[in-house]
Amino acid sequence: MNTVSKNTDNAAIVAADGTPLKKKLAQAMFRSRLRAAGLVLPLFGFVLASFVIPIFALMWQGVYNDTFERLMPETTIQLAAWDGESEPTEVMYAALVADLIVARKDKTAGKVGSRVNQQLSGARSLFTGTARKAHKLKPPFKESVIKTKSKWADIEYWQAMKLTSDSLTPGFYASSVDKTLTVTGDFVAVDENRQIYVKLFIRTFLISGSVMLMCLILGYPVAYLLATLPLKTSNFLMIMVLLPFWTSLLVRTTAWIAILQSQGVINDLLVWVGIASDDGRFSLIYNMTGTIVAMTHILLPFMILPLYSVMKTIPPSYMRAARSLGATPTVAFIKIYMPQTIPGVGAGGLLVFILAIGYYITPALVGGQDGQLISNMIAYHMQKSLNWSLAAALGGILLGCVLLLYWAYDRVIGIDNMKLG
Repeated sequence: MNTVSKNTDNAAIVAADGTPLKKKLAQAMFRSRLRAAGLVLPLFGFVLASFVIPIFALMWQGVYNDTFERLMPETTIQLAAWDGESEPTEVMYAALVADLIVARKDKTAGKVGSRVNQQLSGARSLFTGTARKAHKLKPPFKESVIKTKSKWADIEYWQAMKLTSDSLTPGFYASSVDKTLTVTGDFVAVDENRQIYVKLFIRTFLISGSVMLMCLILGYPVAYLLATLPLKTSNFLMIMVLLPFWTSLLVRTTAWIAILQSQGVINDLLVWVGIASDDGRFSLIYNMTGTIVAMTHILLPFMILPLYSVMKTIPPSYMRAARSLGATPTVAFIKIYMPQTIPGVGAGGLLVFILAIGYYITPALVGGQDGQLISNMIAYHMQKSLNWSLAAALGGILLGCVLLLYWAYDRVIGIDNMKLG
């Protein structure tokens, strides 16, 4: 029995029920896409809830912190009308006392002090100490507050409160590049002995670039062997490349501590062959050298696999054709083979560099003072100082650098040519 018939009047194919076949196909396509969306939706929701939203929430904290405005409402109103340079008025001191009484009752004086302390050191103890006595203070409040804590006569603390009373602020991003925001809206460099973040960013990029270069130098020949050797041999080498993935990162890092220390395997070998004396052993750990060595070993597979995936697709006949036309093996390799591996070099370099700038465990264990990266400082502010806004600002700069790298890769090589294995 025919399921479709042809209407000679309009030359349209229709189904047995009279519905145009084109509409039937559109409905079937819609249902197919709907089923595909239903299958992808759980994964999309998981990525959105566990990755995208937390990242945006953390980045928002880098420019928004309402702790002072929320816990010190009366003082915030008075500070908004203050020019930031004249002497604080009696009304401002009265608002401060009123807010500290409530803060003492709600046990939030420490939070307020910690928030102001992020702008000016010493503020936390000032707030907690004054809050304990706030309920006993009598007018005139300016005189009684200064009598309780003489630091309240210093206009710097009021300026710090004015800056922290603005919930939406670029102050944390300014701090992340060793600047400070003033009440006039200017950005001023902090004291030279307190400038640490720019140096850490430079060290992070320097170490990450060195690790990427070392991985490329060591990984390129290995990837070439994997792509050109017989299948049995290349499979065995591939197992050796993937073997580190089956070992805990902490175990691998701890092993390098034993290998690189002054009484470790490498120094013992150098002493045995006479390169170093027993009293002149090399310092290979708790510095930048140890960080680069350990991170290179750990990230090397992430360079080899993208290179191998590209090299495997290059036909061997290209090299044979070049040699048959008179090119030496070296010239054929440089002019014919290497340019075709550029997508793998770019993908592997990008992957290793991005992983390196965010590394935390390895620099923390083997880096010491000279091998610490910006990720270690982010972890410090997240876990110990609890300055999440500054940690978010530091992370935001790293995220911006990663996006800039993706943009540069897309401009030079093309994101469509990326092959990660």
